[in-house]
Amino acid sequence: MYGKLSRRSGFKLAFSAVSARFLHGQTNPVAVPDLVKTIPPRPSQAPTGSRFAASVLHLDKPQREVAILGQILDGNLPNFLRKLVPVKLSYTPASGEALTATVFAMPEYLAIGSDSDFLRIPMNLFTAEAIAKQFRFLLPTRKMVDAVYDQAPCRFTPQPLPAGPEMTSTEYYRTHNALIDRQSQSHSHPFGVLAAGHKKDVVLTNLLNSNPGRIAIYGWHRAKGDPIQPLSLVHGATYADYSHGIRLVAGMALVEGKLRAVAEVLRDRALGKIFSDEGLIHVPPAFSAA
Repeated sequence: MYGKLSRRSGFKLAFSAVSARFLHGQTNPVAVPDLVKTIPPRPSQAPTGSRFAASVLHLDKPQREVAILGQILDGNLPNFLRKLVPVKLSYTPASGEALTATVFAMPEYLAIGSDSDFLRIPMNLFTAEAIAKQFRFLLPTRKMVDAVYDQAPCRFTPQPLPAGPEMTSTEYYRTHNALIDRQSQSHSHPFGVLAAGHKKDVVLTNLLNSNPGRIAIYGWHRAKGDPIQPLSLVHGATYADYSHGIRLVAGMALVEGKLRAVAEVLRDRALGKIFSDEGLIHVPPAFSAA
């Protein structure tokens, strides 16, 4: 069974230049541009999640990655993923007053298919980078992943599957997706609302600079401050398994009330710690265009 969108609308938080929001308690509204305009509309004849899974079931891993990339770049993802959710972050320097920011995250992990039939799709780092760059999004930092979990109205209990070579198979992708769906339905989680706890995140970290060719994973929280997966670079960049999820964050954010490029702020000595608990992060070149 594949993800189905509840009739409950959840938080419909699509942002546009003409729908300004009052953020950070400011007197004047801040106009946030349409951050999903780079994502193409879903083609009317695009395969559903179940059809896509069946089509790649017997492909090798490189072929599957090509298929994943093609489908998502063509816009074959559920419409609810285009309704970005604000996630607040802050940092208080030694000098005193807290610095604040709001990033805009996809409410769920990247998936292929329609609102009524979708497959949450793991992918390797190169595929994730290509999608993020094309859509002008970024992968989250560890601090962002923690903030997403802390602020998510819908929290899942992690459901690990037996370890082994099958972890990277499409069949495991389908099996884990079905487990998440059943848990979602049993707790009446409406899709489109910020959700967390059901996958590990592929993240940005400074460790990638000194460990080229690796993929960084973190999360799968059991509770606040209790992730199953500490920040890890144990796998190569071409690795992906059923437990991984790609949650994209818009490349622009509100920082101290001003619209700023997230990649730029991550390199800023005064502001970088709002987004990162590692200090400055030198964003890999694939994300610099964000």
